[in-house]
Amino acid sequence: MDLASGDIRLRPLRLRDRVAWDELRVRNAAWLRPWEATSPEAAAFRPTFAQYVRSQNRAARRGEGYAYVIEVGEQMVGQLTISSVTRGSLQSATIGYWIAEDMAGRGIVPVCVALATDFCFFELGLHRVEINIRPENAASLRVVAKLGFRDEGVRRQYLHINGTWADHRSFALTVEEAQGGLAARLR
Repeated sequence: MDLASGDIRLRPLRLRDRVAWDELRVRNAAWLRPWEATSPEAAAFRPTFAQYVRSQNRAARRGEGYAYVIEVGEQMVGQLTISSVTRGSLQSATIGYWIAEDMAGRGIVPVCVALATDFCFFELGLHRVEINIRPENAASLRVVAKLGFRDEGVRRQYLHINGTWADHRSFALTVEEAQGGLAARLR
């Protein structure tokens, strides 16, 4: 399912995106390196792009996660992922994203996070959405502040990032706090 606002669109990641996705990642490698998850295991399995897309498609079919390409017009500029979709008594998901350096600071990510959060609440019927951000990532901290996500504190050594265990600040929002939807707040 595509999610859109104006010329900003989230659409499912596809196998045919490989060349554009690879080029975007290579062009932005230095920009993304300080924020990218890594594995502490030296010989960790790294899936091919096709394996990654297939695993994301399986997760979407099971309702466990959704990988989206961020597009402005017809141009791929990043990715947003809804992961760790948990049902039962939790009814929660986590959102993560990255955007090309030349597109950062243009208000694209807040729109995408708003669209994805609204999808989680009003399409998937979830109760809570969480975003975890490195404390020094000022741009992402502005995104959650703009959208009204609540700061829930620091998770010490939460994720392995760029070769080391890194602290993250955890932000969350519940459906009760998002009445009317986040996308509507940005208009």
